[in-house]
Amino acid sequence: MDIKLIFFAFAIHIIFFASIFDIYFTSPLVHGMTPHSTNLDPPATRLVLFVADGLRADKLFGLDKSGATRAPYLRNVVEHSGSWGVSHTRVPTESRPGHVALIAGFYEDVSAVAKGWKENPVEFDSVFNESRYTWAWGSEDILSMFSKGTTGDHMFTHTYAVETDDFAGADASKPDTWVFERVKEFFGNITDDDILSDKLHEENIVFFLYLLGLDTNGHAHKPFSSEYRDNIRLVDAGVEKMVELFEEFYDHDGKTSYLLTADHGMTDWGTHGAGHLDETMTPIVAWGSGIQKPSTPGENLYEDNFSKDWSLSHLRRQDINQADIAPLMASLIGSPLPLNSVGVLPIGYLDSSLKFKAESIFTNTKQILAQYEVKERHMKDTTLAIFFRHYEPLSESEKAESMANIRQLIQDGAYENAILSGQETIQVALEGLNYYQTYNRLFLGTSVALSYLGWMGYILFQLLSNHTDLIPRSQANRPHLDLLTLRLLFGAIGVLIVVILYLQSSPVMYYAYCVLPVLLWHAVCQRYQTFLTAYKTVTQRYGFAYILTTMALCFFGVEVLLLSFFYREVISVGLVAIAIWPIMSTMRKTHFMTAVGWFVSCVILSVFPLLPVVGLDTNIPLVVLAGIFILAVGIVCWNQLPSSYKSIVFPGQLFVVATATFLVYSTWASVEEGKGLPLVNQILSWCILFASFFAPAAVSTTMLPRLLSIDLAFAATYIMLSTSHEGLFCLFLCLLMLQWLLCEQRLSKMGSMKLWDVSFTDVADLNKGPPRKLEVADLRCAFFFVFFILTSFFGTGNIASVNSFDPSSVYCFLTIYNPFVMGALLLWKIAILMILVTCTFHAIHTALRVPTTSLFLVVLLMSDCMALQFFFLVRDSGSWLEIGTSISHYVIVMSVILQVNVLLLLAKCFTTFRFSDLGGKTHKL
Repeated sequence: MDIKLIFFAFAIHIIFFASIFDIYFTSPLVHGMTPHSTNLDPPATRLVLFVADGLRADKLFGLDKSGATRAPYLRNVVEHSGSWGVSHTRVPTESRPGHVALIAGFYEDVSAVAKGWKENPVEFDSVFNESRYTWAWGSEDILSMFSKGTTGDHMFTHTYAVETDDFAGADASKPDTWVFERVKEFFGNITDDDILSDKLHEENIVFFLYLLGLDTNGHAHKPFSSEYRDNIRLVDAGVEKMVELFEEFYDHDGKTSYLLTADHGMTDWGTHGAGHLDETMTPIVAWGSGIQKPSTPGENLYEDNFSKDWSLSHLRRQDINQADIAPLMASLIGSPLPLNSVGVLPIGYLDSSLKFKAESIFTNTKQILAQYEVKERHMKDTTLAIFFRHYEPLSESEKAESMANIRQLIQDGAYENAILSGQETIQVALEGLNYYQTYNRLFLGTSVALSYLGWMGYILFQLLSNHTDLIPRSQANRPHLDLLTLRLLFGAIGVLIVVILYLQSSPVMYYAYCVLPVLLWHAVCQRYQTFLTAYKTVTQRYGFAYILTTMALCFFGVEVLLLSFFYREVISVGLVAIAIWPIMSTMRKTHFMTAVGWFVSCVILSVFPLLPVVGLDTNIPLVVLAGIFILAVGIVCWNQLPSSYKSIVFPGQLFVVATATFLVYSTWASVEEGKGLPLVNQILSWCILFASFFAPAAVSTTMLPRLLSIDLAFAATYIMLSTSHEGLFCLFLCLLMLQWLLCEQRLSKMGSMKLWDVSFTDVADLNKGPPRKLEVADLRCAFFFVFFILTSFFGTGNIASVNSFDPSSVYCFLTIYNPFVMGALLLWKIAILMILVTCTFHAIHTALRVPTTSLFLVVLLMSDCMALQFFFLVRDSGSWLEIGTSISHYVIVMSVILQVNVLLLLAKCFTTFRFSDLGGKTHKL
């Protein structure tokens, strides 16, 4: 392969990948504001915050089939003593972003992904930081990120050992029980500590109880399970006991506010991270000091039927955004609002005087306007005066007038008007913040789009000039415009861009986004006649109608690939469509059985995208059945090998497949009995995983034996990572890959060669001479590769979202919560299928003597066509589902492009490396 071109492509796509974070998801944080708080006495002295990780609103508020509530205490609070509603979260619906939103009041900086949602990539303010003291109990992952961000020694955390959170343990609700017991012990020991007792009787203090059990049970047993329902009852009973404990300790002084909510919800199949309503709709229940009592709903504010479904339509429901919880908590205890909060105080939750509400809204307005002013000043300082455009609805005079008007209304006692005016100003200020947050979006988006078009033009030039016979060699790399003039023109444009960016103190990446299109279009423009020459050659050789037909088919093929991201059924339609391909060719006469095998494999595989997404239900018998089938097919294939290739490695691999199948069965039997993961099973699973990387290297590099060894090695690991029918999908995908190889080889000029005689390492010696040029049939091969890669992505589930995490897939390897190891195993599960497809693709272009670079460039061109469309489809507004889907689609297609190089490299390693090479020998095993 052309190493320079590969590195160039990789670097450019890294820039493309990074661009969406600078264009759509820049950090919302600004610094330089001062804290704002009211000077009035707050309604509460202390706040108790319960966060039930992974609690869905419908599971808490809804009734079971018998009409009984799962949370009798909280239901009683909703109906008789507090306020309630739905807290709408944002994507990504993960623990850290959710907690940051509800405790700090802003939506998480995307850079936190690199820290695994654990550490603070940037410092931020929070309700905990602004409190006098905060005591917290729960998981180290969540508590540490807030204690690390606090100033002074006023946050005290109590955490449990990592082993407490065991997905396969007998009782996944142990983290919640631990929290309730430790809080009880904490208050029981206060009589011996006068200093602690004095702190607990201070004003402006917070108690934070982080309850992880529901998230663990949801992942392990799904939200519709009895374990999840029982955990809700446990939380409900625990909250009741905690309220009694606090009330008794503080002698029922009526100065305690209580609030229960969740960081995110969970899908029916036990995952979260994306924008489904089950993930973004979390409950909020507030009661105690300063909280409004239940009231009639009044006018219907919500078009959905959730209140009716939950039998709560007789009560007023108050939905809020998750970030609104932070100013609510701060107002209840009288602490300054978190500096970067974008939450709007939900007035309806407060049971206080109109004056207090008006003053609180006024404080909220000042706090958000302070952020707006800092943001505006920053944009003004980093933008040339001729380019800068103020946010017109909020000029300096209008800001001053609005604030003076609110203050005058409060002084005149027109509190309701002051509240309305403050809320209107807040909305305008938030729109202004968004205006400056997205100020450079059009400019950067245009630059990146031009880079995409220039890059695709450059790739097309490389294909036409170096990998086809359409361009005479004498013209292939010769510039067609005056080189000096062109360099001066584009050089002047580049210098002008750099100077403007420098004067504006633009970030380093802005230079890459803006200079890259200049470089790419310079390379394209100086060889524009290459495209004209290719067009004339194709027109003369094939005719204009042929060009239009080919372009239409290419466009249609790319759009089919793009639609598969949105509708899995498109994959099924595509598989059925390509099933008839050999029948339409000469193969129906020359190699009828191969054509039939292709047809049957495509049709069978087309069934899987129509099945439910893997993870909805666990079906271990299907996994065991898949293991048995893989074992049976492996035995048949081994028996078909010529005796010279029947290495002892194959019986060993078949034994490993049988062992992996048994490990799945025994591990799940142990988990269901509440005994967890047996140590022997865990050790054997990891051994099989690591052995799968090296087993193929002990087999001959002859094409079919090596591919069989690769399939068996990775199928064993894949079985251990399966929970339902995806094991069968892996089997039929491997069979289809074999048929693909046979079809391509028999349709080619090398159709007479037997694949038993073709080696991955010495195929060049079998056919002397330079590699052939690309043909039209090679476009089909490249399209099939991309299509099968996407089929491996979406064949058993739509992973185009970050909510595909299902811990039950890794039970053979570990059950103690470890997001990085679990995430790595799940990514490897996805990569296995991609590697199997890529190894077959490598075998095809090896057998057909097509240079790897040629097909790689065709694949790259198709993938970039999809990426450009997804780039324009990325959204940061609309429903959370639309936002999450648009982000994940672009991230996935870019990841695939970036991984193609790695996949091809891995495929070459797995197909060509032999242990015998380490000793300098090249004999076949």
